Amino acid sequence: MESLPEAVLIRILAAIPAVDLVLVCRLVCCQWKNLVDGAALWILKCQQEGLTGAESEEDAENWQNFYFLSKKKKNLIKNPCGEEDLEHWGEVENGGDGWKIEELPGDFGKEFPSEEVHKYFVTSYEWCRKAQVIDLRAEGYWEELMDTTQPKIVVRDWYAGRRDAGCLYELCVKLLSENEDVLAEYKSETVTIPQDNDGSWTEISHTFSKYGPGVRFVRFEHGGQDTLFWKGWYGARVTSSSVTVEP
Repeated sequence: MESLPEAVLIRILAAIPAVDLVLVCRLVCCQWKNLVDGAALWILKCQQEGLTGAESEEDAENWQNFYFLSKKKKNLIKNPCGEEDLEHWGEVENGGDGWKIEELPGDFGKEFPSEEVHKYFVTSYEWCRKAQVIDLRAEGYWEELMDTTQPKIVVRDWYAGRRDAGCLYELCVKLLSENEDVLAEYKSETVTIPQDNDGSWTEISHTFSKYGPGVRFVRFEHGGQDTLFWKGWYGARVTSSSVTVEP
């Protein structure tokens, strides 16, 4: 192995699972440590697994972190579309008749842009709110990564109203420290959807970046109500919420 050209050794190492590269191969000798810590090996692994593109090549300062973040990318919100009723949602505020889950498109509604989404949450005639707190370490995002690399945290939500009723909608997302101090926050304006709207779905999104060290949790909260105070479920509809950590 010592006589192999470095380019050939990099190709051999690139065939080894990423976790083994970091936890095992990196400890073999100084040469292997330098290769595992360098960019060439991880650029090759990204290329082999289709994780590169013009934009990512310009932005990825640490290719090892870029690789792991790309492989781990997933929606950290559990039960985003109501398939499990209100499971995983805490701090639930049930104003009026409370939250309800309905099948798309619902009365006086429209189909969702994605065929993979089949249900939504709907609010009532007083404010309904619900929240999830995401433990980043439990999801595999280690402290050094969050403190040094500070990967983008992208938040998305979808909301709509019934065509025959006006409603209000709000989104608030906080990045929290170990002690749950607020280190960064995004709060939407209170969105007003008028009566006689077209019932279409609207996406709202925000990207946290350069938020500083110490982020350990993400608290996602959204909610709404109708503006006509009709008994039942004529308020804002929400679905397909997502929080992703991205390179």
